[in-house]
Amino acid sequence: MHSEPAVSVVIATRDRRESLLRSLTRLDTEQRLPVVVVDNASTDGSAAAVRAQHPDVDVVQLAANAGAVARTDGVRSATTRYVAFADDDSWWEPGSLDAAVALLDAHPRVAVVVGRVRMAGDGSEDAVTRKHRLALLGRSAAGPGVLSFPAFAAVVRRDAYLGVGGFSRLLFFGGEEHLLALDLAAAGWDLVFSEDVVAWHDPAGPDRPTAARWALQTRNDVLVDWLRRPLPVALAATGRLARRARTEPAARTALAGVVRRLPAALRQRRPVPAEVERRFATAQRPAPPGQQAVSPAAAG
Repeated sequence: MHSEPAVSVVIATRDRRESLLRSLTRLDTEQRLPVVVVDNASTDGSAAAVRAQHPDVDVVQLAANAGAVARTDGVRSATTRYVAFADDDSWWEPGSLDAAVALLDAHPRVAVVVGRVRMAGDGSEDAVTRKHRLALLGRSAAGPGVLSFPAFAAVVRRDAYLGVGGFSRLLFFGGEEHLLALDLAAAGWDLVFSEDVVAWHDPAGPDRPTAARWALQTRNDVLVDWLRRPLPVALAATGRLARRARTEPAARTALAGVVRRLPAALRQRRPVPAEVERRFATAQRPAPPGQQAVSPAAAG
């Protein structure tokens, strides 16, 4: 008799058929974990290809591109108590999701386990992982605390994720994890980093973000300030962006996006408690000079 799986994998995708299919084949299939692919109105036949090549995968086809909110459709479709996100260019190292389940089972106040990110090209770790290892927000019995993460390296407690509404429709895509982290922390949940959980990433794009991606990310960073952070923080961030917009086209694009969405952001504004803001501000600062986080494997 087989026990029911504790974790599902949810992948949101749009027009990345070949990369998506490669990532699906790399997922750990030994335990036959449920996988939900949410197709963001792709035009390249992604949904049909997944159904043909991976018939055990549950495909949810959206009529329009929902951005990061597509992941929430996937979480709602999942029936397991935990959900591991993946992108169409990432996958989980075998055994990692078992480790995440064990940690979440042992610590009922943890809503998110954030894993190490390793790059497929050379196995190196990304900068976010190295910063998490420094435990700048302190360390609990569950692990170093975090308030930022890439979604594809996160395993979430399904009820906690849905309880705060999941990812924001206002932000659409880009930096949406910051708002989710703030909402979970404000609701009393913990978010932690784990060395034993590993997500592999094989991005096809350039190392540096394009101007359009920078504008989207910057727009959303400022909107998060208006949505959840103290008013002086939001005003200062908007002022800095406005000054850059005088000479930088990408900054003008970002500022225009902030202005368009600001009325909705003000309607949804719910500043987080002071302690959550203090921790988030700490998490956003660069790592202290001279501190180098070395992976345990390298140190050994």
